[in-house]
Amino acid sequence: GGTACVVTGQPFDTAKVKMQTFPNMYKGLVDCFVKTYKQVGFRGFYKGTTPALVANIAENSVLFMCYGFCQQIVRRIVGVDRKTKLSDLQNAAAGSFASAFATLVLCPTELVKCRLQAMHEMQLSGKIIQGHNTVWSVVKGVIQKDGPLGFYRGLSSTLLREVPGYFFFFGGYELSRTFFASGRSKDELGPIPLLLSGGFGGSCLWIAVYPVDCVKSRIQVLSMAGKQAGFMGTFVTVVRTEGVLALYSGLTPTMIRAFVANGALFLAYEYSRKLMMKQIDS
Repeated sequence: GGTACVVTGQPFDTAKVKMQTFPNMYKGLVDCFVKTYKQVGFRGFYKGTTPALVANIAENSVLFMCYGFCQQIVRRIVGVDRKTKLSDLQNAAAGSFASAFATLVLCPTELVKCRLQAMHEMQLSGKIIQGHNTVWSVVKGVIQKDGPLGFYRGLSSTLLREVPGYFFFFGGYELSRTFFASGRSKDELGPIPLLLSGGFGGSCLWIAVYPVDCVKSRIQVLSMAGKQAGFMGTFVTVVRTEGVLALYSGLTPTMIRAFVANGALFLAYEYSRKLMMKQIDS
């Protein structure tokens, strides 16, 4: 699921990080794509793909594993049997709990990914003299400058994004599946309803938490040039100096990516899960 998400959505994710961190450099999504292609070439859209793959595979593995555990916790809290089907709202709560665990593996890999994606802009703006062009050089730079805890820059922002965001993510996905199932079992849904449901869930997530993600990206990328203020400090600075709309820089590529990538994520998740269940049953 995580692999499908990255393969389909990485170019839009790269544009999102660039526009979030340096909103004044780009007039919009098309301008960002054109400039990136002219300056770095096609490979520029896939900068940070390796850590993105690691991040998404790790995050979604932990997320969906913990999602199952958290569904059982929700069943205990509401006092129902282990095999009872949860409501869409209860599934949303379970997904929100699960995201807190996924954040611990996501934050370090996402920090490396964001820095690689915005390295060219950091050099252009003069914030750093020489950039790191490989995953290992970024990892080594973080360890040398901040130690192992440096990988958790932006942890509070990531948690603030993930916990409420995944409530809407799983809630939107389950609501959409309920709509398409219309009385049938959700397990009988075909690929198109699953793609649309995943896309709807992803869109709900990003609409709800986009400003938080913008602040997180700035903290993780700009901390290369020196110590950054925490979440509230960065949030207030952006609003005061650039205005509220700066918190929504890069929203267009994010929404395109959210629908396409999360549709692919849930489609791959549901079909790989069914395949594994068949193997276990046989």
